[in-house]
Amino acid sequence: MLERRQMFTKNLLLSIVSLVCLLSFSTIAFACACCAEPGTYSIWTGEPDGYYLGVLEDMKFDQTAELFMTEAGFDLIKGLGDIRREYESDSWVTTGGRFDLAATFTSNVWNFRLKTPGGRTGSLVLPIPDQMLTYKVDQHDSEDKGNGPVLYKEFRFKGKISNGAGFLRSSMIRPSTYFLVFQGRGNGCDNASDFSNWRLEINGRNARYAFFGKLSSGTPSGKSEIMQ
Repeated sequence: MLERRQMFTKNLLLSIVSLVCLLSFSTIAFACACCAEPGTYSIWTGEPDGYYLGVLEDMKFDQTAELFMTEAGFDLIKGLGDIRREYESDSWVTTGGRFDLAATFTSNVWNFRLKTPGGRTGSLVLPIPDQMLTYKVDQHDSEDKGNGPVLYKEFRFKGKISNGAGFLRSSMIRPSTYFLVFQGRGNGCDNASDFSNWRLEINGRNARYAFFGKLSSGTPSGKSEIMQ
């Protein structure tokens, strides 16, 4: 009887140790599934599947955007003549030139609505293209703390604009195209929280301009509100 108890106790201990080892191995394997390798350089082009669509749906835009400007000002910009006078006024300077932004991604379409410092509104409707590009690279500027380097990454989308309204309408002579880029840092897996910035470039027969801004994905305060 005593031998049976000892044998039972021994087998139980062995089972517990095996289970602990298995769980530990699974945790390590799961943790390293997203580990990046030193020297990573990856460019992939393909269809945005359910996984990527889920990441895009989780991205939240901050509520302001800026118009990309060089020292040439509006001289190198096409399609925004309706707001040039406002740009050259004092009101633009006092507000820092920031636009109010409400941007959403629903039903595979981005909707951007912008309001100038002076109150003029414009909107763009951007259907997601059939192909997207992901770019990941080890820039050798982060310390490896056991999970690999922190990668610089981008999601890139090039597509056709389906509609433009307000102060953006005059630039929408078909075909007008967009180039939307999401930028961030993270490990080998892609999550909405990795991406911190965006840039939207518009080009066409009467369009050449770009907006940029930040993302606040994963935080309730980052949820865009539709402007009234």
